[in-house]
Amino acid sequence: MKFSQPKEDQRAEILQRQQRLKMARSAQDYVRGSTVSFYNWLQTAKGKVPEGPPIWICGDCHLGNLGPVSDSDGKVEIEIRDFDQTVIGNPAHDLVRLALSLSMAARGSDLPGVTTALMLEQLIAGYSDALKPGRGKLPIPTKSGNPIHLVLKEALSREWRHLARERIEDVRPTIPLGRKFWALSEKERNEIGKLFESKEATSLVTCLRSGAKKHNVEVLDAAYWMKGCSSLGKLRYAVLLGVGKTYCLIDIKEAIEAAAPGKKMPRVPKDYAERLVDGARALSPYLGERMVAAKFAGRSVVIRELRPQDLKFELDQITQEEAVEAAR
Repeated sequence: MKFSQPKEDQRAEILQRQQRLKMARSAQDYVRGSTVSFYNWLQTAKGKVPEGPPIWICGDCHLGNLGPVSDSDGKVEIEIRDFDQTVIGNPAHDLVRLALSLSMAARGSDLPGVTTALMLEQLIAGYSDALKPGRGKLPIPTKSGNPIHLVLKEALSREWRHLARERIEDVRPTIPLGRKFWALSEKERNEIGKLFESKEATSLVTCLRSGAKKHNVEVLDAAYWMKGCSSLGKLRYAVLLGVGKTYCLIDIKEAIEAAAPGKKMPRVPKDYAERLVDGARALSPYLGERMVAAKFAGRSVVIRELRPQDLKFELDQITQEEAVEAAR
């Protein structure tokens, strides 16, 4: 059945309905989409959550926001993938949010209650190990059945065709309109054209694609992107660029005020997008180097290149052993 493309003024109602449906699918999906409720809940536990030193935190550190991330040269590490809520704040908030997410993953897999206790033990043990003086980067577990090893192995084998088929359902240089991708208004198309003439966007593409210095960067196609959960309803666009004979898939996402409580410090930018990019560069340098803050129709947005190796953890149905290994 053909999907009827919504007009710009019809999107909000559809996005709100989609957000409610997503959050109702499972306990884990509810956790992903209820960041504001999470911090309201933490307020009721004031005094019970340890107060760590003020540092950059993710602010929304659930399982879906962790996974393999590629740098501009193709090297891959396990890093945080989303920084909508990043602030300089209490690191304990990230641990509590991740612990809640792990607990919901165990619940969604119908694992016994003791699994949650074992997962939290491993979470704390891994965090403590990483903070030991002189401790370098922790190795990725190489056991064949380890879920982190499996997703990292998959990430390293992926190429452009995988990203194109997964994100835009085709390897041809177009974005097919449908349930996920919606037609743009003339005003939006003009704004996207202006955006990729800006020095911010130009510098990002030039940094990511060496050929951009020799060839014109052309906007081949663009669409409104219905993506995410807690961010549904904010500006989101997918843009396909042509750089010589290569393609580049760009995600434009509106930056929002963080629900995570942060410290007011001079080094925290007041602009939401600049704050997000600074947090990403501090916590996930591979991702941070592929992002830049900009303005779209007067609103703060983050421009990010999507890479085939960028994946998220999907721990929907796991065993107790896999759950405990993943927690560390």
